[in-house]
Amino acid sequence: MKIAVIGGTGLIGSQVVKDLNAAGHEAVPHSKSTGIDVISGEGLDEAVAGADVLVNLTNSPTFDEASAAFFQASMDNLLAAGQKSGLRHFVILSIVGVDRVPELDYYRAKALQENILAAGPIPYSIVRATQFMEFMDAVLSWTADSDTVRLPATPIQPIASKDVAAAVAEVAAGAPLGGIRNIAGPEVFTLDELGRITLAHRSDGRTVVTDPTAGMFAAVKGDVLTDTDARLAPTRYTDWLS
Repeated sequence: MKIAVIGGTGLIGSQVVKDLNAAGHEAVPHSKSTGIDVISGEGLDEAVAGADVLVNLTNSPTFDEASAAFFQASMDNLLAAGQKSGLRHFVILSIVGVDRVPELDYYRAKALQENILAAGPIPYSIVRATQFMEFMDAVLSWTADSDTVRLPATPIQPIASKDVAAAVAEVAAGAPLGGIRNIAGPEVFTLDELGRITLAHRSDGRTVVTDPTAGMFAAVKGDVLTDTDARLAPTRYTDWLS
């Protein structure tokens, strides 16, 4: 099976390409570095031509209100190229709970991306993942100074990027879901607790202060970013840290 992976050189995309090729498929990575532009549409017809499946792992360069325009334009262009080529399956990666945090511009934009795909002409699958373990450093940096890191007690269920890639590759190689598959890490933590575990493992002497107003995840109410009924990945956070 030939699979075009748009955003195929990034954190998830490069691993998806590796997993699919190891399984005997012909997965081809595409990105700006290979000459495609999902906003202008440049190179998309050529990238998708002859592919059975398209996996779109591109992401908005910003997390503000401009992200909606990115997903609208990129999805319109990819759907047009896919329809022209006779694509049989279109896969995107999204976020668990994305439709339950309307306060966040980026989450609204990702929900828009899902809706565009579901309303489009190509059989589709949406893989929703919980927060990547690899993003913890960025989360810690948002509200940190030399002595403290302020984090809310938002429940999250971190998942390793290798487990996300494996799930995306599995879905891409299968029949279209015509819906959503949720995947999540095996453990639920509060974000402040996860910060303390991370700093302790690294012998980082800063103190984590629980602050319900700190950072992007302060806008999240309740446990909408977790799903214990999702397909649970095997990698535990402390094992990943090690």
